[in-house]
Amino acid sequence: MNILELKKKAVALRKRTWQLIYNHQNGHTGSDLSCADILVALYYAVMNQNAENIGQKDVDTYIQSKGHAVEIWYEILADKGYIDRVDLEKRYSTFNSPYIGHPTTEVKGMEFHTGSLGHGLGLGVGVALAAKMKQSRKHIYVLMGDGEQAEGSIWEAAMAAGNYNLDNLTAIIDHNDLQISGTTDSVMRSNPLSTKYRAFNWEVLEVNGNNMGDVVNVLTKPNDTNKPRLIIANTVKGKGISAAENRADWHHKIPTATEYQAGLQELDAQMEALNNE
Repeated sequence: MNILELKKKAVALRKRTWQLIYNHQNGHTGSDLSCADILVALYYAVMNQNAENIGQKDVDTYIQSKGHAVEIWYEILADKGYIDRVDLEKRYSTFNSPYIGHPTTEVKGMEFHTGSLGHGLGLGVGVALAAKMKQSRKHIYVLMGDGEQAEGSIWEAAMAAGNYNLDNLTAIIDHNDLQISGTTDSVMRSNPLSTKYRAFNWEVLEVNGNNMGDVVNVLTKPNDTNKPRLIIANTVKGKGISAAENRADWHHKIPTATEYQAGLQELDAQMEALNNE
């Protein structure tokens, strides 16, 4: 896919996510929308992984440490053929459904249970170290939240990754400056993250996480540093829906009927604009 096609895919998947959350009255709306461009770039332009080869020795691994943003991931897995879209739309967040509010290995494409914040980077370090030992060509991608950086286990994992020179590991922070109870700076200040990770022997790159071209470029840049790589992706919480953008209360808010229709109109307008490029 070229960059324009990826932009269209991100808008289409934001719309499906918006619909899924509204129809089932459950989901982490703001977080889903902020990281949509990152996931689209990974699954449609960057990762060596598909529904047929997942889990094989040299196939890339994706770990979503910020597991609460699971709805956009479900929609991508459905679009890519890992799971059935009709089944997802019917059973999401219902009794005995595998499509719950955080990632689970019951869903094809999700290789780890995640969502207990702070655990995903440690899992990624373990997979990356094992891949080195097995001489595997796989690359490991871990998506974290910025509020999650307050967890001590993140820094234990960061130290280990730098210690073992895990250049087959790319961690991405969805840096939208907001978490469930307010700004990250007011709840638990973690900035400057770049300085901290560099001190743990990481290569650190920063990018506009809602600019598809920039995201693809940074994710495909070769790593010749012999270090793990951190990408600080500066994003907008609730990206794409003006009522939700840059608002902490949309962390787990469900749109009203009026907000829902307005959001659909905004996303349709964004798609129309892209179709005219």
